[in-house]
Amino acid sequence: MKTKLLNLLLLTASLFGYLQWSGNSHMFLFEAEVEIFKKLFTDPGSVVHPFILFPLGGQLILIFTLFQKEPGKVLTFLALGALSILFLLMFFIGLISLNLKILLSTIPFIIIGIITVRTHLKKNKQ
Repeated sequence: MKTKLLNLLLLTASLFGYLQWSGNSHMFLFEAEVEIFKKLFTDPGSVVHPFILFPLGGQLILIFTLFQKEPGKVLTFLALGALSILFLLMFFIGLISLNLKILLSTIPFIIIGIITVRTHLKKNKQ
């Protein structure tokens, strides 16, 4: 049950990553995903990019693990890796640009990700 809760927290934390670019443009990841799904049906070519597909795939895998009786370690790590690509890049951007909004939006995901990895590794030792 603990791993399922951690996966749910990872999924939730991944929705609240904050993006900001050129001027006054900004949005949370869940807002960006709504835009992606809208474009998926009108202009699918515009959403084919690794920084879009990998995190989205990671979220879909996390959703899948929530329906498993006991979430698998491989699927959880795969989803965490796919989402971490984006979140670690956002963390780095927030750090070098000293943008606290971006930086602080990534910290919950990173902390929950570390706890998830430690939990799965402890389960293997037992």
